[in-house]
Amino acid sequence: MIETHRLLLKTNLKQLRLPTIQAEFEALAREAAQANENYEQYLLRLTELEVTARAANVLKSRIKQAHFPALKDFDTYDFTAQPSLNKPKILELTRNEWIDQHFNCCLVGDSGTGKTHLSIALGLAACRAGRRVRFFTAAGLVNHLEEAQKQHQLDRFLQQLERVDLLIVDELGYLTFSRMAAELLFQVFAERYERRSLLITSNLPFGDWVQIFQGERMTAALLDRLTHRCHIFEMNGESYRFRESMKTKKNAKANK
Repeated sequence: MIETHRLLLKTNLKQLRLPTIQAEFEALAREAAQANENYEQYLLRLTELEVTARAANVLKSRIKQAHFPALKDFDTYDFTAQPSLNKPKILELTRNEWIDQHFNCCLVGDSGTGKTHLSIALGLAACRAGRRVRFFTAAGLVNHLEEAQKQHQLDRFLQQLERVDLLIVDELGYLTFSRMAAELLFQVFAERYERRSLLITSNLPFGDWVQIFQGERMTAALLDRLTHRCHIFEMNGESYRFRESMKTKKNAKANK
C-alpha cells in the first residue's frame, strides 16, 4: 500500500509539474523524521526547494533569451583602470530603478575600456531583477532589421523589441550603415523614448554620431530623445586589452 501511494504521489507531482519536489520528497522525508519535524515544517522545506529551483530556471532562461556574447559581471571589472568612472553611480544602476523609470544609459569612450563588459554586467543585474533584456551589437541589430524588412516581418520584430525592458546596443559607431539601415535603427531608438530603456555603448562622442546617422537633422532628433533621460558615462584611457597584452608579454620575457 505504501509503495502504491508513493507511485501515485510521483505521478501526481509529475502531472503538476513539480520536478524538484518529486526528486527530493523521499530524502527530505527521512531527514524530517530524524529531526522530528512536523508536517508543516516538512512541507515548507519541500516547497522552498521547488520555489528556489523554479526561480533559478526562470533566471537561466531569461539570461539565455538576452543573447549575451559572454557572461561578465562587476566582480571581474577593474574599476581602478578607469579612475574617472563613477563606480558608485554605476553600481547604483543595478537597483534597476532607471529601467522602471524608462531612462537610458550611454557608455561612451575609447575602445578596450570595458564598455561591453559593463553593459553585460548591467544587463545581468536586470535579468536577476526579473527584467527582460536583449543584447545586440549595432551591426547585428541592423542585420536583423534589414532581414526582417526583406521577409516582410519588420513590424513583428519591432513588436518583439518593444516587449524588452532593456535593449542593449553595443559598439555603435564601429561600422557605418546605409541610409536605410540608419533610418531603421533610428526608428528602434526613437520608439523606445520614455517607453522602454536603451543602453548604448559607442566609441564615438555624441558630436560624431552624424557619421552613423548620415545627417545632422536625424542625429539631432535622436540625441534629443536619447539624452533627455539618460545616465551618461565617459570611458576614455588606455585599452584594457592592450594593457593585458603588454603584461603577458612582459611576464613571458621575465620567465625566459
